[in-house]
Amino acid sequence: MPEGPMGQDKWDRFRALHAEGLGRNAIAREMGIAQAVVSRTAVHLGLTFDRSKIQAATAARLADLAERRSILAEQLTGDAEKLRAQMWEPTTVFAFGGKDNTFASEVLDEAPAADKRALMGTAGMAIDRSLKLAPAEGSSGLDAAKSMLGSLGEALAAYSRAEDSAEEPLVEGEQG
Repeated sequence: MPEGPMGQDKWDRFRALHAEGLGRNAIAREMGIAQAVVSRTAVHLGLTFDRSKIQAATAARLADLAERRSILAEQLTGDAEKLRAQMWEPTTVFAFGGKDNTFASEVLDEAPAADKRALMGTAGMAIDRSLKLAPAEGSSGLDAAKSMLGSLGEALAAYSRAEDSAEEPLVEGEQG
């Protein structure tokens, strides 16, 4: 878009658009000129823009973004709940191995310790992100949630280490 001064032949159109209530950006788009030219021309012609409309539009945009963040935070919390539930559901584990690259699978009553650790870590990330998008009411609740998640994570890590050290590794191609 041109940055130079706008010719007097366009002033009537400029005044008409301004009288319609169009803002600086809308006038720039409509006339195909730079926003800076619109600002300088408005000052030259003694015209001002109604800032209350801009403020109202900004407030509406911020409210829309807050609502979208709230919805996303709710979805992330739901994701965390689903991930946590997976830790205690029957799980199929599988492997390929041996010289013939055979497939072996087994259904366990619940996820293995390493999978639980991964699920809890992912659930924790989802909760953390949801709290950043829509903080909990009052900092004490947030601190309590962080403390509870930290304790739960530490307990799962200890459990996982104990399980890992108690398990014997599978030999390739051998079913568990």
